[in-house]
Amino acid sequence: MDKIPCSHCGIYFIPDPRQKNQRYCSEKKCQQARKSSWQQIKMKSDPVYRANQKQSQADWLSNRSNYWKQYRAAHPEQTARNRALQKVRNQRLRGRSAVRMDGIAKMDASYPVKSSVKSYLPGSFWLVPSIAKMDAIKVYLHMIPDI
Repeated sequence: MDKIPCSHCGIYFIPDPRQKNQRYCSEKKCQQARKSSWQQIKMKSDPVYRANQKQSQADWLSNRSNYWKQYRAAHPEQTARNRALQKVRNQRLRGRSAVRMDGIAKMDASYPVKSSVKSYLPGSFWLVPSIAKMDAIKVYLHMIPDI
């Protein structure tokens, strides 16, 4: 039988003739990668499997109520890293909520908004809300001569 490359490590191996379409070698890390890949696909495509996994994780954690407290005590560097990253995530969230209300698109977002574009320039413009494009409209501005 011909050798084929492992999908994880790339090393050539002779596949087991009993296994149809074998893509991973028998190394432990490659088998773990195979299982992980299968689980990712299964979690995305099977809602029953996803619900069962979530429930089993909740059951496991309910039987070990001190797990996270003990983990944080045993891994202070990870705890510090997570706290720093959480501060960054919080700043991003606060930055999003700090957007002025007239900059957020709503179903009736075509009300006048202060603009940095000179309003007396003739031509066609798109009025596009800054977040969503639900009611973007094209307008034409024409010069009206003073009489």
